Amino acid sequence: MSANTWLLPGRSSSKDPLSFLYESRSARQSSLFPVKQSAMAFTFSILASSGMLAAPLVVPEVITGLSLLMLFVALEDLTGWPQGRGMTTIGIAHITFCTAYVAVVVQSRLTQLDPSLEEAAMDLGARPWQTFLQITVPLLAPALLAGWLLAFTLSIDDLVIASFVSGPGASTLPMVIFSKVRLGLSPEINALATLLILAVLVGVTVAMLIAGRRVMGSERGAPR
Repeated sequence: MSANTWLLPGRSSSKDPLSFLYESRSARQSSLFPVKQSAMAFTFSILASSGMLAAPLVVPEVITGLSLLMLFVALEDLTGWPQGRGMTTIGIAHITFCTAYVAVVVQSRLTQLDPSLEEAAMDLGARPWQTFLQITVPLLAPALLAGWLLAFTLSIDDLVIASFVSGPGASTLPMVIFSKVRLGLSPEINALATLLILAVLVGVTVAMLIAGRRVMGSERGAPR
């Protein structure tokens, strides 16, 4: 048998000095194939979940409200819940589209966290849930507060989605204001608008005072 015949991968022989290379290569590739498949499936699941989570950011409110209405109708036909449209469906709808905005804020904060802090806490004997409650949550507190304020603002300002998923006897503040404005301005609407503006001004003033005190405290405590 010539040397050229030994080099063919399809004709292995006990006298072929390179046959074990082909066999080990094929065995290695076959063993890595399930690993590659699982890694691709995991990556695809992460991308899909991220895309579904961020969908309310790009989908128009009309499409979101209509899709949620169809979902609630289908669930009622299949399981009997929810029975009609009311505050339950409005709450689920608002949680659905507000979660995307909160997730963006919290995720941006998570990327800035130092993982060595959690590792140090676990090295010192803290359990995973203790590390999460005593280290991770306090570090995420500003992002959680900002996400809550953003979700509250979006929820109290929503009109389109609430109009799709609401029913008789269940109305939000924007729906009441819109229904009364269509009939003309009234003293009640003017008073309500004034109260909302005052509440926003009080909230902004309190937030600025708290932030100013923190800055002054950090400047006093800084070494000179």
